[in-house]
Amino acid sequence: MASKKNKARSREANPRKFKKKTSVLVIEKVEYVDYKDVDLLTRFMSDRAKIRNRRVAGNDLQQQREVANAIKIAREMALLPYTRRVASTRTGGRRGERGDRDMPMPENADETTTTDGELPEGVDVVAADGADPAVAEGEEV
Repeated sequence: MASKKNKARSREANPRKFKKKTSVLVIEKVEYVDYKDVDLLTRFMSDRAKIRNRRVAGNDLQQQREVANAIKIAREMALLPYTRRVASTRTGGRRGERGDRDMPMPENADETTTTDGELPEGVDVVAADGADPAVAEGEEV
């Protein structure tokens, strides 16, 4: 635990005064946080569908508990997502380490398939039991 002297010193070290954010629940005079009110609950969620913390949302402790419980119930009822995928753009980075699909095949690679997944000429497909797949499909050879 910090002593009273340390607390006073930390306040003096940060002279910025900030206004406490007021909650959406107070502004809209919401008495009961309902799990079915998806529009209200999404205002307390980030773009990745995480629950915003009290400092960001401006809720007091009781409001934050009600909102968090309502969001969790709405997720179980499939009204809200657990996560959302956010498309991110890659910036720079080193190429060739991972995910570089335009690289040529190495010389010692297996030559039965090409980079586009097609078989080269002269390679026949044989079923696992050794039967010819053309005969198995009912075609004449």
